Amino acid sequence: MNFTGTHTALITPFRDGKVDAAAFEALIERQIAGGINGIVPVGTTGESPTLDSNEHIEVIRLAVKFAAGRCEVIAGSGANATAEAIELTKAAEQAGATSSLQVCPYYNKPSQEGLYLHYKAIADSTALPIMLYSVPGRSTVEIAPETAARLAADCKNITAIKEAGGSVDRINQLVQALPDGFGILSGDDPLTLPFIASGANGLVSVAANLIPDVMSKLVNHCLAGEFAEALAMQKQYYPLMRGLMSLDVNPVPIKTAVALAGHCTDELRLPLAPMAEDNLDALRTLLKSYNLI
Repeated sequence: MNFTGTHTALITPFRDGKVDAAAFEALIERQIAGGINGIVPVGTTGESPTLDSNEHIEVIRLAVKFAAGRCEVIAGSGANATAEAIELTKAAEQAGATSSLQVCPYYNKPSQEGLYLHYKAIADSTALPIMLYSVPGRSTVEIAPETAARLAADCKNITAIKEAGGSVDRINQLVQALPDGFGILSGDDPLTLPFIASGANGLVSVAANLIPDVMSKLVNHCLAGEFAEALAMQKQYYPLMRGLMSLDVNPVPIKTAVALAGHCTDELRLPLAPMAEDNLDALRTLLKSYNLI
């Protein structure tokens, strides 16, 4: 499995302090209707650090149930403690997830050898295909291309990497280091076109929570080499993609946008806080300009 295509990093809707299963099901239905290839429950966008273990596993279980085999379910089951990541990944496999997203361990700043041993231990514990997730803006360390290549060689079920470092040059480095067929996915909506043009083969999208049809169409144009059409879409939707990532820390803008569109509450879990009023006004204006509210 090389994870080609568009995969939505799902928000986790809450209502009165609990996971809102009805809103979550409707969100997944909109993703499938919009043509996405997979959903990613309980990643960063799903507020995974604020869910307890039971909630985390329940959200994965619900995602599998609601997807009903119609798309991939790439369960966010990483952690900064290897034992916890193994436990969550085994639970995700039991729940019926089709693969696992493994975030780079955060806060403890492991060495590249530590990252290798961490990911190898997880890969050895499961039969699920694994997508590595390099996001130095959150974890402070990145997965070096050489480490990713070493893992690809030694772990047959590590088959992709989500690259969220914001650098096109990193894509070129990964293309050089990794074997043919190893999936490389953009973790930044606004960089989808240049990343795929440089050798990536898919996207893990935040904006797709709101505009799944647009994001899947953009990725499909890129993968088909239809870069003139993709560039036209990029130009049209770049302000929205950028705004959903820059008006506050992810996932605050995207969850607020989905709430403004009437699909869920805007309830977040501390330490995430509601958007400041000036940024909220800017988001409303942006959404109105695309006729989304």
